[in-house]
Amino acid sequence: MSLLELHNVYKIYGDLHALDNVDLKVERGEWVAIMGPSGSGKSTMMNIIGCMDKPTKGEVLLDGIDIAKESAKNLTTIRRDKIGLIFQQFHLVNYLTALENVMLAQYYHSIPDEKEAYEALEKVGLADRAKHLPSQLSGGEQQRVCVARALINHPEIILADEPTGNLDDSNEETVVELFRRLHEDGTTLIVVTHDPEVAEVAQRMVVLRNGKIARETVNENFTGHIRFHV
Repeated sequence: MSLLELHNVYKIYGDLHALDNVDLKVERGEWVAIMGPSGSGKSTMMNIIGCMDKPTKGEVLLDGIDIAKESAKNLTTIRRDKIGLIFQQFHLVNYLTALENVMLAQYYHSIPDEKEAYEALEKVGLADRAKHLPSQLSGGEQQRVCVARALINHPEIILADEPTGNLDDSNEETVVELFRRLHEDGTTLIVVTHDPEVAEVAQRMVVLRNGKIARETVNENFTGHIRFHV
């Protein structure tokens, strides 16, 4: 069974079909980019996959569990245990250091472990910034703290929503390089993005339009390295 499977998924708000009979499979260890214009259903799909919302109809199987049928309490537990979330807005606590922001994710999962949190920061190249507050970090460094925070509980899947949206080209390349290394380690990645250069790095690109999957493209030349167009 695939790590993630959506079968005949709908999300309906009145007359609006935010998702309209969507079928999608993501294999364990795969790197998938989801693209589409505003209003295409990207955020709705992310919220459902990330256990922050439920579909109106259909099945959403995450590691064999139909999360469409789970209670809000169980969804919170599944999200905590199986999903690492990365957002465009960093959502770091301003008065906590980088290390403490990573440890905060541990607190809600199990027991904070400073050594493990430090190692997560080391993995994203921020060991020397562990004691810095968010205000003392660049945008790229703050996003790398978010990646470390998403990784700390060893999730089944990393779900990133516009993770490079607030970054310049240099920091965008740094974050995509982090994703490449995570993928090499076997991490499953789903990246929602408006940026075709970020999407083209993934193994597979899924394009949404009007709540439907309009196109899927497999990257035959997949390397995981970003190449900015001149």
